[in-house]
Amino acid sequence: MADQDDDLDYFMREMRGVVPIKKENKVKLKTTAKEDAQTLEARRLAALQETEEDNNFLSEEYVDLLGPFDPVEYKKDGVQEGVYKRLKQGKYPVDAALNLQKKPVEVCRGEVFQFIEDCYKHDIRVALITFGRGDTPQSLPCVVKSYLAKWLPQFSQVIAVNSALKTQGGMGALYVLLKKSEKQKAINRDRHIKQGRQPKNG
Repeated sequence: MADQDDDLDYFMREMRGVVPIKKENKVKLKTTAKEDAQTLEARRLAALQETEEDNNFLSEEYVDLLGPFDPVEYKKDGVQEGVYKRLKQGKYPVDAALNLQKKPVEVCRGEVFQFIEDCYKHDIRVALITFGRGDTPQSLPCVVKSYLAKWLPQFSQVIAVNSALKTQGGMGALYVLLKKSEKQKAINRDRHIKQGRQPKNG
């Protein structure tokens, strides 16, 4: 017992004058609800833009350049000749339009992708895409036109494409025919059934 008392006295003498280290307060970041909301919105928009870019499957590779007076013609297998002929003749009403004149290819790629997606979502059947062209056969090839000729067939929703009539842009514009959406097909089936007719497949 005496040994323990001696040890305690020795320890207390050795610790005389020692000052305990002060514990520093942790740093607290001051944030406001407004700043938090802005940060979250910025992150959300950035994530959305990244997702849209990831979803955009349109080719960025080199394309064979078309001249200003070269026609653009495309018809997916299964499209009736009569339907395609009416598209070429401009006999379908244009339900939506996109103007790409004087826009760089990178911008056009994003706008075309979103435009076709929106058209299909809203049951647009015929759209017009305008890009312009040179005034003479010696004009420089149309880069945007050349990419459109490659891009549009890459959409599963697009079933036919053709250069527009002169009154709607001529060689500087394209008619785009989209397939019916699943919602529109269901509406047509219901209408046929009500009319006592057998609905057509597709």
